[in-house]
Amino acid sequence: MIVIVIEKATTNFVGKFTQSVRRIVQDVKDEGAPSGMSREEVIETNERLRNLRIRLEESYDTAKKALITLMNKYGDSKSQRNVFQRYPMLKLMIKDVIRLETQYWTLIDIPRQEKQETVPSYVMRACAIMEKTQKSGEGVKTSAKLAEEAAEKRERLERLDTMTTAQIEHENTQLINDLYRLLKKYLGLRHLIRVLKEEYGSSKLYPIFPRYTMLKDMIKGIMHDPDYMEVCHEINN
Repeated sequence: MIVIVIEKATTNFVGKFTQSVRRIVQDVKDEGAPSGMSREEVIETNERLRNLRIRLEESYDTAKKALITLMNKYGDSKSQRNVFQRYPMLKLMIKDVIRLETQYWTLIDIPRQEKQETVPSYVMRACAIMEKTQKSGEGVKTSAKLAEEAAEKRERLERLDTMTTAQIEHENTQLINDLYRLLKKYLGLRHLIRVLKEEYGSSKLYPIFPRYTMLKDMIKGIMHDPDYMEVCHEINN
């Protein structure tokens, strides 16, 4: 009889202790972030930042791959000594890159940072621009794709549920810094593509021989540009 009473007392103590721990954990989770944002707002910001990173990485990889491919093709074209045969090769490889500027859905269009704009404000403005563009140009998604996105979002939210509000906000700060660096690199490549498109269009006014030299100079200009040189050595996973 005494053993049963002790066991019940022990069970009640463990149960109360577990409940206390849960309450403490929940209280910590519910604490506001240092920025003054609520937990819901911090989680929503995390989700927006991750969505921007997915879309931005796609555009960045597309732009980088296009320019690296251009350089590889240019290098291969050097084996062709005949100007009349190499000339159309140069035109074609440049057209493959500047075509990205006409396909508005391929590269996300983010403006540059304004002078007085802070890094967090700029990144969140990029989020808003991306969300607006995505909604207006979003195509029809299959049920499988929607289910996949829903599952990924559920996994992300489950992970955040195990974190405190302060931890999530710290992660948001890191995401903002990472996205800012990625935005700078992406905008550098996007600028090179736009300049290439303008220069290629202007070169159409010239006959074959001067234009042939101009096409080569356009490609060489990108090859030695700091924005391209910074990323050309990167290897995609």
